[in-house]
Amino acid sequence: MSVYSVDKIRNVCVMGHGGDGKTSLVESMLYMTKATDRMGKIADGNTVCDYDPEEIRRKFSISTAVAPIEYGGCKINMLDTPGFFDFEGEVQSALRVCESGLIVVPGKSGPSVGTEKAWKRLADAGKPCAFYISKIDEENSDYDASLHKLQKAFGVNVCPIVIPIFEGNRETVGVVDCVIRKAYHMEGNKRVEVPIPENMIAKVDQQRAALCENVAELSEDLMERYFAGEEFSDEELIAGLRQGVLERVIIPVFCGTAATGIGTIALLKGICDYMPSPDQGEIEVCEEGDELVEIACNPNGTPCAFVFKTTADQYGRFSYFKVVAGSVKQDMTLLNHRMDGTEKIGHLYSICGKKSVEVPEITCGDIGAVSKLATTKTGDTLSMTVRPVNLTPVPFAQPCYAQAISPKTKGGEEKIAAGLARLADEDPTFSFTIDPETHQSVLSGMGDIHLDVICSKLKSRFGADAVLSKPIVPYREKIRTKVAVEGKHKKQSGGHGQYGHVKMEFEPYTEGDYLFEERIFGGSVPKNFHPAVDKGVREAMEHGVLAGYPMVGLKAVLLDGSYHDVDSNELSFKMAAKLAFKAGIPKANPVIMEPICSMKVYIPDSYMGDVIGDINKRRGRIMGMNPTDDGQEIIAEVPMAEISDYAITLRSMTQGRGSFVSQFERYEDAPPAVQEKVIAAAAQTE
Repeated sequence: MSVYSVDKIRNVCVMGHGGDGKTSLVESMLYMTKATDRMGKIADGNTVCDYDPEEIRRKFSISTAVAPIEYGGCKINMLDTPGFFDFEGEVQSALRVCESGLIVVPGKSGPSVGTEKAWKRLADAGKPCAFYISKIDEENSDYDASLHKLQKAFGVNVCPIVIPIFEGNRETVGVVDCVIRKAYHMEGNKRVEVPIPENMIAKVDQQRAALCENVAELSEDLMERYFAGEEFSDEELIAGLRQGVLERVIIPVFCGTAATGIGTIALLKGICDYMPSPDQGEIEVCEEGDELVEIACNPNGTPCAFVFKTTADQYGRFSYFKVVAGSVKQDMTLLNHRMDGTEKIGHLYSICGKKSVEVPEITCGDIGAVSKLATTKTGDTLSMTVRPVNLTPVPFAQPCYAQAISPKTKGGEEKIAAGLARLADEDPTFSFTIDPETHQSVLSGMGDIHLDVICSKLKSRFGADAVLSKPIVPYREKIRTKVAVEGKHKKQSGGHGQYGHVKMEFEPYTEGDYLFEERIFGGSVPKNFHPAVDKGVREAMEHGVLAGYPMVGLKAVLLDGSYHDVDSNELSFKMAAKLAFKAGIPKANPVIMEPICSMKVYIPDSYMGDVIGDINKRRGRIMGMNPTDDGQEIIAEVPMAEISDYAITLRSMTQGRGSFVSQFERYEDAPPAVQEKVIAAAAQTE
């Protein structure tokens, strides 16, 4: 592949809902530009971008794939992202290094939740956007209805650049480029220019006039020429559209069908003509020492690269990066500012799906990959040691769905932990922790499909067979009344025996988890045995009397006791304290406490009633509501036991539009019905 200057590079993030045709569109682009010699199909599992065994098996994208395409003197890096919301971290990382986004919308159903989310991501990032109406040749597909829905949802500045040509019974045979007023048909695998159909000339002129009107609004000079009736040349209109797209005041719409290649070349031309190059994108703001500085996309600048994706397998790691400034060459030594260590750049690659071609350098604004970096992870910045900088990392969402993970066969814990550590290199959106209280290994991610994919990768790549289950809720136990009790441990078996005797009080303690005091007068229990009594109570508190959960909020007071000159020792008094605990705590009105989480739920207004009703069913309390730019923020407190599946339920209730964050807040007494259920469950596991 040739080397391209920064103004001839386009980095485009392909976005949209799952199943809308993103991967097929990129496949069509590769085939129509002869980057591939055959047209891959998702059903056959032979597309360039869906190459992972999991993607082939499930028939949908799981990770972002890079597909470089050469057309019209430009290099277009298409980043094909997943459409399912469980993998939105891949979309976030791809969008971080793209200057524009292409949202794919099917002609049959029009814009969906995925369309809305993609639009919002691009709007929040302030990046230019274009729409592509796909599958316009399918039965029941309606291009005009889909276009109308797009304009209704996203504004009148959504402007068709390319419109379809229909013949007979709505059969799609080609497209018309309204800017240059040329029509094209597909003859086999070749695009040929044809005259614009007579019945479409008026429509094409009308669309071009609308584009001219939008362009005229960009400047006073253009506005004066427009009102004077002066016709814009094709070059002037293209330049005006490029400026309007860059400023997000014009949203171009393309269309076509990937299976036959209709509209594919017109889209490629549109990307070259209207989408911004890296030097026209947002200027990077980074940390340089204690200051924030701007880094322009300058080919002559100090080399700087941002790592946005990592792939890992049993053979090693590949780090995908975008060159922000300068150029990255083989044998360079770059600094990873986060790790405060240097990385030797060995082999550099141009990536197309799973294929890699070694290249001597990656130029400014381009995307490439490097192998075998020692410490660099996704989100890191590589720069020259003379100018260490840290670019803004990818803003990944926090995991919201957790499951306990365990091996199918005994002794597989190490394999799972090692496999997850390797997978974490390529997927920063999941976390793996061992709960210190329940001793469960907990895997947290973006949803049930996400965790299922992780388990499948563990098995296929690392031979670790794992199962998922509902995580144990870390309940607590406490007492509510004061009780006085004694415990005596006496054992005689010839020779020295064991003797320990204590009289104690147990009472609720609100200022902490535990407090030990002694109020002994005289030497009924020698001071050297007091720590043993304290230790005995602490050990007994690890397993409460109701369901075996840790005891908290306990004050233990040593009042009296007795000892034997020969038979008393530390072990005896520790056992005596445990006996006192077991005898006294059941009489002190013990209760089970459950963890309460604070939640912030973000939803559109139309789902308010359903979501609040569901929170109430989960024994939650609504603490308040705040309006947001696109809906409402609901603040609530909900028991932890009731939100293990909330990520899936909320997505179902809001059709994927809702999101939430939660964190542990405090413990509260559980209702009697919940206590009975917890105690019964504990009795079954004994």
